[in-house]
Amino acid sequence: MAILNANYIAARLKGAYEVLYKSARGRVAHECIIDTRPLVDSAGVTVDDVAKRLIDCGFHAPTMSWPVAGTLMIEPTESETKAEIDRFCDAMLAIREEARAIEDGRMDRANNPLKNAPHTVEDLVGEWDRPYSREQACFPPGAFRVDKYWSPVNRVDNVYGDRNLVCICPPLEDYAEAAE
Repeated sequence: MAILNANYIAARLKGAYEVLYKSARGRVAHECIIDTRPLVDSAGVTVDDVAKRLIDCGFHAPTMSWPVAGTLMIEPTESETKAEIDRFCDAMLAIREEARAIEDGRMDRANNPLKNAPHTVEDLVGEWDRPYSREQACFPPGAFRVDKYWSPVNRVDNVYGDRNLVCICPPLEDYAEAAE
């Protein structure tokens, strides 16, 4: 079932994304590796942007940049329902259409739902100064309206925290005093 599910995803996303590591017959194994690298040149959209936008749709991002940098490795389990797989595919196709809108100049290259994802409840109810609607931001295709997952924070600079460790712990002296 996992192999069937992965091949179903590959077939649904065909034409929108390149699928890597297909057999001579065009089939994939238990995982479907989607190449998002062409979107960087055409729309300035990275694999991180796609992953963050999937959060708006209520999905945890698939494995990113493994085994190839700039790709998503989608590994549907045998327990995924067809409805959930279809919801995921709808979200991925909608993300591709948002990238296409950037490519066509219908959406700003820097200020768009992909670059600003994930969107929070505060975005929905707070001030709004973006060139796209709150509805497009917070309820993209594939997202639930009832029981929606809301990211607690907007975009965070992923590598800054990795490269700039900030310790907010008390100084070691405090621990030494407490031990005495």
